Amino acid sequence: MSTENKMSKLSVNKLIIQMSLPPLFSMFLQYSYNFIDSIFIAKLGEDALAAVSLSFPITTLMNSLSVWIGVGVNVMIAGYLGKKENSKANSTVTLGLLLSFLIGTLVNIIILLTTKPYYEAFTNNAAILEYGLEYMSICAFMQVPNMVHISIQKMLQATGNMLAPMWFQTAGVIFNFVFDPLLIFGIGPFPKMGISGAALATVLGFTLSMVISLIMLLFTKQDVKFTIKDFHFDFKMIGTVFAYGLPSFIMNGLGAFMVTFVNIFLVTSSDLAVAFFGAYFKVQQLIVMTVNGLIQGCLPIMRFNYAAKEQERLKQTFYKGTIITAIMMILGMIIIFAFPKEILNLFSASDEMLSFGIPAVRIMSLGFLFNGLSTMIATYAQATEKVFQSIVIQILRQGVLLFFNMWLLNNIFGMTGIWLSFPITESLVFFIALFIIMGKKEVKSY
Repeated sequence: MSTENKMSKLSVNKLIIQMSLPPLFSMFLQYSYNFIDSIFIAKLGEDALAAVSLSFPITTLMNSLSVWIGVGVNVMIAGYLGKKENSKANSTVTLGLLLSFLIGTLVNIIILLTTKPYYEAFTNNAAILEYGLEYMSICAFMQVPNMVHISIQKMLQATGNMLAPMWFQTAGVIFNFVFDPLLIFGIGPFPKMGISGAALATVLGFTLSMVISLIMLLFTKQDVKFTIKDFHFDFKMIGTVFAYGLPSFIMNGLGAFMVTFVNIFLVTSSDLAVAFFGAYFKVQQLIVMTVNGLIQGCLPIMRFNYAAKEQERLKQTFYKGTIITAIMMILGMIIIFAFPKEILNLFSASDEMLSFGIPAVRIMSLGFLFNGLSTMIATYAQATEKVFQSIVIQILRQGVLLFFNMWLLNNIFGMTGIWLSFPITESLVFFIALFIIMGKKEVKSY
């Protein structure tokens, strides 16, 4: 079935399943990198875990930049295919690859230059500083392969090919999972590299995914292709890529700034609190971003049908995607709420960490449902060219409103106030997002 027929003719239920399950699985794999690293690194001690926790905003920001370009390219390609402008879709593929290599290299250099002052701003612990510099001096090199393979993933997803991205991400994660313990602890013929081994396994895993994705794009039959013929740098097109991907960057990138902001409060308590939040946030991101994979699978469907003026199919995708998102988020909340001790013990949690970590995990999990619903609304706005509304929702959820609530509640309740600020903010932002979406005429006309 061609991409056009698939997007416009296949039933919405089947289309959501076909388009969303692979990116859902891909996002699960994408965010399992840090999760797996932290489980193994925790066995080196709490200082090592704290170092990786402090690195999380950096690696999250790196990943967010990759998603920015990838989603921008995805939305443009889906829109062009909806308008049957295939040559422009192919030009977007070429542009996306060039941007990924250029921006990825620039980001790599910036990370190498700024890692030391970043760590020195958050800790005076010499062991944490040494672990952090050792880890990020290698992890910085993940940016180019990460950015390239995510861009190709989004390109193929825009055409309806959801399986190929899943396979090349799976290969990278399996590599990381196998080589993490081998390189950290020096099992068999492999050298004992400690935290450097975890970083190297991560970089090599992303590199494997990039190589496979390039082979798939360049040497297998796809509905879009890399082309040099008639291609030229179109700065308007570059601006459009950045504009369409910006809400997704903000959604992901604000997480990096949010963790940094939380760490500013937590470092005044203890390095253990920083290590705990880093461990929890990796679990939370694994759940939230897996559900976001479902939402991102709905994005090209909504974008295609919006461009094709298929209003009824646009509406059905939004509402059915929202129901599935709600169910998944509730399940995630139940798991976190019911098994906080078991989850924290994955990170070799001490009794002290468990004492404040168990109630903290349960409190923060209460906001999961509202998180998913507001994200789905923001994605709908993104697909229907209401980028500003989408950005506002994300900035409120992980920025302005959250920071204000955290400051206020921390002053009233201490560290517990930090945990309370998350579900309170998520619920408030959901109602604001609902007000925004219900105020749109095209939604009312459904």
